[in-house]
Amino acid sequence: MKTKFTTDTKLESEIAYFENINLKLESGDIIDSFKLAFKTYGKLNADKTNAILVCHALTGDQYVAGNNPITGREGWWSRMVGPNKPIDTNKFFVICSNVLGGCAGSTGPKELLNGGNFPSITIKDMVKAQSLLIESLNIEKLFSVIGGSMGAMQALQWTIDFPDKILNIIHIAGALKHSAQNIAFHEVGRQAIMSDPIWKNGKYFENNEVPERGLSVARMIAHITYLSENAMHRKFGRKLQSRDIISFGFDADFQVESYLRYQGKSFVERFDANSYLYLTRAMDYFDHDETFRKNIEFSHNPNNHLKYLIVSFTSDWLFPTIESKIIVNQLNSLSREVSFLEIDTDKGHDSFLLEEPQLDDVIKGFLTNNFAKIDE
Repeated sequence: MKTKFTTDTKLESEIAYFENINLKLESGDIIDSFKLAFKTYGKLNADKTNAILVCHALTGDQYVAGNNPITGREGWWSRMVGPNKPIDTNKFFVICSNVLGGCAGSTGPKELLNGGNFPSITIKDMVKAQSLLIESLNIEKLFSVIGGSMGAMQALQWTIDFPDKILNIIHIAGALKHSAQNIAFHEVGRQAIMSDPIWKNGKYFENNEVPERGLSVARMIAHITYLSENAMHRKFGRKLQSRDIISFGFDADFQVESYLRYQGKSFVERFDANSYLYLTRAMDYFDHDETFRKNIEFSHNPNNHLKYLIVSFTSDWLFPTIESKIIVNQLNSLSREVSFLEIDTDKGHDSFLLEEPQLDDVIKGFLTNNFAKIDE
């Protein structure tokens, strides 16, 4: 495998180029060459036993910590990753890559491959690309793979496709499959984008245009699903936005309306519309409802004691706790080492990105305890 590493100074990321790789996708399509943008934090130890792969969610990127040059803000999990934090970079070597199909430096639908359209990708394809990155970094086995939401899907896929290359998994706010309701919300978002006249069948970039209205509406729809009703009521209620009386029109009378419009506008400035289409579709295709148990039962080396931490949130109606319990029950029935925690919170699906001391404590404890066992 021929891999070339460079640094993109504008993106402040390392770029791994995989040339003449002929990556076969789950659809049957082949990508001859591709690139993954990634960031690393901390140092790899001499035995190469401290590497952790953090997988980002749908609209995330490789900037899990530190500065994000695209948004000008801190990384999306800066409270979790860093020196003396739950994922302690004094102890662990953390890797986070922008997924295949993303728009922060990795090969995605911005590129036209083989003279045609970008091929459909799946979570399995993303993980296959990640495994090539880990291999190119000369890491034989990851200490842990960690992810929430779409990141949880990737983490679960790692246990199925590469169980001998990982020791632990932390699966947060995920499920064995994307539900019909989740697919429906994604479809409404995709239709918003594709109905925007600027979209032009995905060729908007040829004229340096962006289907801003469609992408903004898609983000607004999705953002509602990331919150709980209690969280929205606590934060906004029916408070008016910068006025004492209603306008009897269609301006943003309510604070929640103004908030959603802001979310849509800021999202357009950092994310690609076509990537949104491809990545939501990849999540929709994720389905291990019937295959998970069989894959885990027959793919695991009996000498490989993979440990699981499964976390859910009481107010997450996008990936409710019952979905996590299905995974836990299947693992228990196979006598796998699994820990489970349901965190009581009203913050909804996005709880894993927000301040949640219980989540911090359980992740820190799980990693610390299992890392100590390596040295025994």
